[in-house]
Amino acid sequence: MRQALNLTVIVAALGYFVDMYDITLFGVVRGPSLVALGITDPKEALDAGIWLYNIGLIGMVLGGILWGIMADKKGRLSVMFASILIYSVGNILNAFVTNVDQYALCRFFVGFGLAGELGAAITLVSESLPINLRGIGTTIVATLGLMGAATASYVGQHMDWKTNYIVGGVMGLCLLFTRFKVSESGMFHKSQSSRTRGDLKLLLKPERFIKYVKCVLLGTPLYFMTGILMTFSPEITKGLNLVGDPVVAGQSLLYGTIGLTIGDLGSGLLSQYLKSRKKAVLASLLLSMIGIVLYVKFSSGMTAQFIYNVCFLLGLAGGYWAVLVTISAEQFGTNIRGTVATTIPNFVRGSAVLLTLSFKHLKQYVDVPSAALIIGGTCLFLAFYALYTLKETFHSDLDFEEV
Repeated sequence: MRQALNLTVIVAALGYFVDMYDITLFGVVRGPSLVALGITDPKEALDAGIWLYNIGLIGMVLGGILWGIMADKKGRLSVMFASILIYSVGNILNAFVTNVDQYALCRFFVGFGLAGELGAAITLVSESLPINLRGIGTTIVATLGLMGAATASYVGQHMDWKTNYIVGGVMGLCLLFTRFKVSESGMFHKSQSSRTRGDLKLLLKPERFIKYVKCVLLGTPLYFMTGILMTFSPEITKGLNLVGDPVVAGQSLLYGTIGLTIGDLGSGLLSQYLKSRKKAVLASLLLSMIGIVLYVKFSSGMTAQFIYNVCFLLGLAGGYWAVLVTISAEQFGTNIRGTVATTIPNFVRGSAVLLTLSFKHLKQYVDVPSAALIIGGTCLFLAFYALYTLKETFHSDLDFEEV
């Protein structure tokens, strides 16, 4: 592992730390920030929270497309640091909003910036390390990044919401100073003569497009677990007949992100041990299935602590994020790899918009546990199908272009 811990990996990992800190922070401070803006009615707060959450995800989807193309045209390193600059400034602005409309604009701005960091980082690390160290390098990036999520979940409960946003922004701005010590990947420099760099038409060829969609589907269970079961756990668990104190979103996210951090490290190391990306993801999906069933079918009569423990299990199960992004990057050639590795994570994140809207719609016809189980089951079914039909990429040579 020490051989994979070079400056490029460290900087990429720190960038993702700030990225995940900022993504998770909204879920933690959502309640206090809305109360500060004068929204105290539970139903109104839930609707506003879903709207703000979704507008940030829409920003990620749109930003992912732009940053992905730019990563192949201008370079992975340029995109990584430009995105850090935008979401850092956006987070600082979050601390000064005075109404929900301003808050929504800032969330969109932050989401747009956040869209570029992970894909560019994973692509840069994947192209900078030899085949036998690629998985370890991307695992280090994702694990340290998810420590950022755990940090936000803990710190977010102990500082004022405005202070939290400013801290996240300042951390990102400090990270920009490392830019001058990191080099672009050699594979990108070799591909600069290609006229098809970042050409979206290459992704529209049927076989390639289907492969792209499968990579997105592979990640949807993860965002069902984090984007619905953890982020909106206070609202969901009201229909689960819990006893004792109510569930707190910050605690659900804290337990979940600690699980994600451990799970991402475990999934990456398991992938290296088995010499297979697919087998590691299969283990995660099977564990996800167990966690979702426990959450929605066996929580009645339990306490909030039971939900927190299940969130930890869901985090362990969802810790295949690094392996997922690595699989996606390895499926495609150098001339569109940045586009793929940047857009797929953001389309996975963006899938939470459809998931939350579907959940909200289904609640009109079935109870809360059934609605969650239907959506979670659908996500898992599609993910299992995608995994079964995608090719194994553990030993793939990445030095090739799409034509």
